[in-house]
Parts: sequence; structure tokens; C-alpha cells
Amino acid sequence: MDARKIIAGVRDRKGLPAEAAAWFAGGLASGGVTDAQAGAFAMAVLLNGLSEADRVGWTLAMRDSGRVLHWDLPGPVVDKHSTGGIGDSTSLLLAPALAACGAYVPMISGRGLGHTGGTLDKLESIPGYKTDVPVEELNGLVADIGCAIIGATADIAPADRRLYGIRDVTGTVESIDLITASILSKKLAAGLEALVLDVKVGSGAFMKTMKDARALARSLVDTANGAGCRTAALITDMDQPLGSSAGNALEVLEVMETMTGVGINQALWDVTVALGGEALALAGLAEDADEGADAVEEALDSGRAAECFGRMVAALGGPADFVERYPDRLPAARVVRDVPAPMDGFVTRIDGEALGHAVVHLGGGRLKGGDRINPSVGLSDIMPLGEPVEKGEALARVHAGSDADAERAVAAVLAAMVVGADEPEEPPLIHERIG
Repeated sequence: MDARKIIAGVRDRKGLPAEAAAWFAGGLASGGVTDAQAGAFAMAVLLNGLSEADRVGWTLAMRDSGRVLHWDLPGPVVDKHSTGGIGDSTSLLLAPALAACGAYVPMISGRGLGHTGGTLDKLESIPGYKTDVPVEELNGLVADIGCAIIGATADIAPADRRLYGIRDVTGTVESIDLITASILSKKLAAGLEALVLDVKVGSGAFMKTMKDARALARSLVDTANGAGCRTAALITDMDQPLGSSAGNALEVLEVMETMTGVGINQALWDVTVALGGEALALAGLAEDADEGADAVEEALDSGRAAECFGRMVAALGGPADFVERYPDRLPAARVVRDVPAPMDGFVTRIDGEALGHAVVHLGGGRLKGGDRINPSVGLSDIMPLGEPVEKGEALARVHAGSDADAERAVAAVLAAMVVGADEPEEPPLIHERIG
């Protein structure tokens, strides 16, 4: 096998045979494939695509580039994955809620990609929280607590670990084939019995149109079910941030307020409950999604999910009193500045991707591989679509490391959030179910 011939085959639309996929994934994991070759491969896939059979083969090759977990637990092993959005921190709510309902959740998550936030980056804003743990420790955490949110270790889908970062800096994030394989290689390696997918659509998502979102959802669902993992997807709205905050520590703060009942973000709550209902039904822990949603809501309402989250944080190196003292434990930005509305009216349009890039440029994401993240920066109090606003009222609040950064972010938010005279129609939170 030769990396150049494999790349040329994809480039020339000759396909990616299973043997070639296995060889290339192994080369990614071992270092035998260079960064330049990996980037060229990713660009060839983005431009020309893979057949359904080749996509399944590439996904399985990525899965088999490392260790595949097997479980012996008294309940089903389930998980959730989002395709990425702005202000979307449902994973932090859902994992402990599912665990409180009798599921076991080894949630292997990723970092920020492009303009979207990453679950691991959010959790690492909690002082001491470690996302890099060996498989043996993951096994113990899941068995004892019911959930653990960590990163893919060197043992799990190492080919994806390598290609993930290269995609982020080579303009190949949007490929449906690469997204499918990236997501599912880690999920299938985790030994799941059931998986629910949150496929985002809209200005803040990678998939801007329903056509593209449906294509990704169908690709993910068909590939996962074909590999023996019961899977369904919800297509959810990302024409505005899901929560009212975007940025690592700020999103964790919003999660904790929602989880403890201090200040519930209804959209964040509703999407979490809907995804949880699907997951419990797929796992056989509920008769249907409605019954599952009721169970997830009770786990959040009762505080059982918060208790589980606190145990997970402590077990992974975070503060033992995090649930009780989270406002004091999370880092805060040096500069906080309001974004003044330019006129009276309504928030008529939000460019979610532009808001995401504003957070990245504040230091809340990566412009290139290896960039360090400032966990305290971002946006809070983001007004939703349709909200009435008076001139000078805050459309959002910028949290920055310097006055200059804050000024640039204020300008970026003003360009991304349009105020007009007519009240817009609010999009639905959940567009449809696939699976």
C-alpha cells in the first residue's frame, strides 16, 4: 500500500476499498501517514465524497485503528453526540441525567472544531478536571458513577484523534463522510448499544440547510445501525445559539444554573429532554421517547442528575464541592462589556457562525492547531430571535481578556445580530426525527 496511490484513488473518484481504508487509518494512528498526506486525503474526500460502502468501511477502519471496548454492566451502554453548534451544552446535562435513569454513559467527546464549541474545552474550564484518562479508569468511572465525559484516549480511535485536528486547520471540517467517520469511530469503539444524535441545522451549524442536515443525519443513522448500534437522530435548530451563553466557562455556568434550578434555560432544557427520551427508548429503558423524556425531566428536576454530575467532576479531578460552589470555582474574564442595540425593534436575525468566530477570536477557540484556550472568555446574555429590544439595550455581553479584544468582539456581535422593525417567526427547536 502507498498513501499517494490511496489519495489519488479518492481524488480520481476510484473509491476507497476496505483494505486501503484500513491501511490509511493504521498509518494515521502510527505516524506512517504524514500531516500533508492526511490533509490531502481529507480534501479529496471533501471534494469527491465516498460511496455508502466506502463510508462504512472508512468508519470501521477508524474504529479498528485502536481499542474497541466491551462492557459487562447491569444496564445498557448509551451515548449522545451533537454535530456542533453555538451555546450547545446539552452533553453536560444529558450524560448525568441518563445515568440517573439507569443507563451507562461512556461519553467520548471532542474539542472545539471551526466556529463551534467543544465539550472537552468546556469541562476543562472546571479547575482540575482531567479529560485524558486511560481506558481502565474509564471502565471504573462508568461502572461506579454511571457516566464519564472524557476525550478519546490513545487507545480509542487514534486515527480519528490525528485526523480531527488536521481537519480543523485544513478547511475540511464540513465533509459529511469525514464527520460521519469521526463521530462514529469513537462511538462504536466505546462499545455502545444505543446512540442518539443531535444534528444541527442553521446559521450556527456546519449544515446550513435542511437538505444537508438530512443527508448527514441519514449518513450517521444508516452507518451506525449498519454496524449494529441502535441509533436515531433529531435535527435541531441552530439559527440562533441554543443557550444564552457561548464560551467555555460561561456555558458551564449556564448548565449548572439549569441543572440546579437556579435559572433554567428552557431551550437548553427542552432539547436535552427530547434527546434523552430518544436515548432511553433506544436503550430499552423506556417504552417510547415520551416516557423517556419524562424520566429525564424527573432526573433533572429532582437533583439526581446534578448529584451524578458532581460525583463525576470530583472523580475526574475537579472540586468536590463544584455543584454547591460552581460560581466561585469557574474562571471569570478581566473585561465585561455590553453590546448596545443600534435601534428599537426586534432581534430579527442571528448569524450563529459569526458569533462562534467572535468567541474563537476572543481566545475561546483555536485559530490553528495547538492554540491555548482562555476558558473565561465568550458571550453571555445573548438575546434570542424575536426578542423586543430598545436602542442601547444589551444584545449580549462580551467577556474578554483585554479592552481591545472586547471592542473587536462588540463590533463582531453587532454585525452578527440584526435588529429590525418586524418581529420574526421563531424557528422550531426540533425540526424532525431520522431513524
